[in-house]
Amino acid sequence: MKKHSVYLLTGLRILIGWHFLYEGIAKLITPGWSAQSYLLGSRWFFADIFHQMASSQGVMEVVDFLNVWGLILIGLSLFTGLLVRWSSVAGSILLFFYFVAYPPIPGYSFGTVTEGSYLWVNKTLIEFFVLLVFVFLPAESFFGADRLIKRWKQEKAHAPVPRTKKEKTSLQRRELLRDLISIPFLGAFAYAAYKKQKWDSFEEKFLTGKPDATTSATLKSFNFSSLNELKGQIPKGRIGDIELSRLIMGGNLIGGWAHARDLLYASELVKAYHTDERVMMTLQLAEKCGVNTILTNIAMARIINKYWHETDGKIQFISDSGQNEENIIKSVEAGASAIYFHGGVADRYVQEGKFDEISKSLELIRSYGKPAGIGGHLLETIQGCVEQGIKPDFWMKTLHHHNYWSAQTDSEQKRTVDEGYKDNIFCFNPQGTIDYMNSLEEPWIAFKIMAAGAIHPKDAVPYAFKNGADFIVMGMYDFQVVEDCNIMLDVLDSDFLKHRQRRWLA
Repeated sequence: MKKHSVYLLTGLRILIGWHFLYEGIAKLITPGWSAQSYLLGSRWFFADIFHQMASSQGVMEVVDFLNVWGLILIGLSLFTGLLVRWSSVAGSILLFFYFVAYPPIPGYSFGTVTEGSYLWVNKTLIEFFVLLVFVFLPAESFFGADRLIKRWKQEKAHAPVPRTKKEKTSLQRRELLRDLISIPFLGAFAYAAYKKQKWDSFEEKFLTGKPDATTSATLKSFNFSSLNELKGQIPKGRIGDIELSRLIMGGNLIGGWAHARDLLYASELVKAYHTDERVMMTLQLAEKCGVNTILTNIAMARIINKYWHETDGKIQFISDSGQNEENIIKSVEAGASAIYFHGGVADRYVQEGKFDEISKSLELIRSYGKPAGIGGHLLETIQGCVEQGIKPDFWMKTLHHHNYWSAQTDSEQKRTVDEGYKDNIFCFNPQGTIDYMNSLEEPWIAFKIMAAGAIHPKDAVPYAFKNGADFIVMGMYDFQVVEDCNIMLDVLDSDFLKHRQRRWLA
């Protein structure tokens, strides 16, 4: 084999070794690292096997150990050129499992972070085939320890061809230097890894340490929960024939309706964040937590149907577009499980006395076999419908207290139907809402329980359930899903719910 080919193959081997080695070291030095959540997210051929592995603590200890030290040892082997054939076999097996766990096939790669766009072929598959090639290449194809050992054995077994001492020494030195070519790269790797770890330590200290109030902005550290920290599955209730998780995912954040007060850029920001891939990952994560329903607008029907088609996901959606025939038909065609008369529109219609329009919409929704609801931000909306004898299958009513800054500083507290409404209060009479909703016999889905992000879930969730809600709606980013579900589970398991006044109606 020509020398330049050997140099190129050696360089390729070192680069792949670098990748393997650092992947292993990064996992080793990451506190609490585990492949459990990675295995739980798998959906392809061996998904059932991976899920069973992830469910066993003993198996996961073995898997994590083999993952970390397998990567490190394979990386060192490829780096130094020692036992390349065997490490290539082991590396190929490892890469094969990585690939089948998350193949770059639409619908099967959610839960992984990719630095590019892949379709069937990704760097894992490429490295897999490169290592397969390495398996069948002779030791002479690379400069490294294998070649050095082989030359030493050959020289020991056979008498060398007579040469002058100077020629022999010069040739041996050149060959030795070639076989030790990986040493400078190994040194560069060690230096780069040290600098990276030093920077990571600085970042961690800077972000989580106590800030200097006079020289720096106040920074908070966030601990994002992952699936392996999930405390259980969200319990269910029923409205008609439909089983709904008691925590329903809100669709406003995903759709870009941020209710961000005077932060005008926020809606565009959340739209930019929620790519189709991100939305489907979020929905899949929610389903793994037991959340089986999202409340949203028919504008989001496209991505929900894409999610169903590409991932075989089962999440249901409640459409808030039940205020006219056209939108009701679109909701039905899009696969909505339930439909309700939008709260903002209902507030206005009740103010204008258009109760017949609300009744007709409910009748049309029911004619398609769907549960029909009525939404409202104003308590008067619910009261007006009840007084007119309009009885929905469920109520959508806002509920939150006013113990947050923008509510307490708003002396006008204009309502949703008032000119100049400030979009910072969504339940204008909390105690009146609690008292009145407790007198009704239909299921109550409470929404805007966090006042569009102004109230922490640890405060909002118990407040809603204690005061009579059968279900709650929460808008969640992907990194909030597990944490919010755990908060929900803690609340539902707590003793104080035994003393709630309103019985469960769903």
